[in-house]
Amino acid sequence: MKTAVITGAAGGIGYATVEKFVSEGYSVVAMDLMPAEAAAEKMAKFGDKVTYFVGDLSNAESRQGLVDTAYSVLGHVDALVNVAGVAPRQRNDILATTEESYDWVMGINTKGTFFLTQLFANKMIEQEIHDGIRGFIVNIASMSSYTSSTNRGEYCISKAAVSMVTTLFADRLAEYGILVNEIRPGIIATGMTEKVQAKYDNLIFNQGILPIKRWGQPEDIAKAVYVLCSGDLGYTTGQAIDVDGGFHIQRL
Repeated sequence: MKTAVITGAAGGIGYATVEKFVSEGYSVVAMDLMPAEAAAEKMAKFGDKVTYFVGDLSNAESRQGLVDTAYSVLGHVDALVNVAGVAPRQRNDILATTEESYDWVMGINTKGTFFLTQLFANKMIEQEIHDGIRGFIVNIASMSSYTSSTNRGEYCISKAAVSMVTTLFADRLAEYGILVNEIRPGIIATGMTEKVQAKYDNLIFNQGILPIKRWGQPEDIAKAVYVLCSGDLGYTTGQAIDVDGGFHIQRL
């Protein structure tokens, strides 16, 4: 039985990733902040293939609870996919960023991702190795890992830090056969971007910011995540893959 833990599972990218993994035969423990009653309808389509866990990534007890639930339900974890993340509640110029906003974004996006990865890494190390691999970890970083947005600096900082989390764990866990990589999504049609849809519509369709002139979809990210966890890239770790319509290409 192939198994995965996916955080941020009720949101656009997370939910699409759950769908993809279930379609590929995985049993999944899916975590999100959304109350179980609200998430029940979304998760019902998966039947017993998905166990939903209500948890807060920024909370140590929630993180440990997710690990305990995952190993109790699944027995082992082939893949951890760290999707959960937040944008600032309010976009502010970096000259006006508040400590409260900084701490909230960093607490979930960076601290939560780091310590959840640490917990699962220590459990994966104990698992049996198959074809040289004990497990896969994929972090969802962002084009904001390397792109300046001065009206949401705390988000950019948090995602740049997630990229270093990927590098550090890739380095540390390679000897155990645990491969750690990341996806850097571009402009993806999710709840996080719908508030600024007009801005991105203009950038994509009028200003030509993307070589591939369309919005990215959550399914675009989910497919890339699955490839990294499939075992087909078994000689790849510490890699960041840009799924961004070509945004990262420097053009004249």
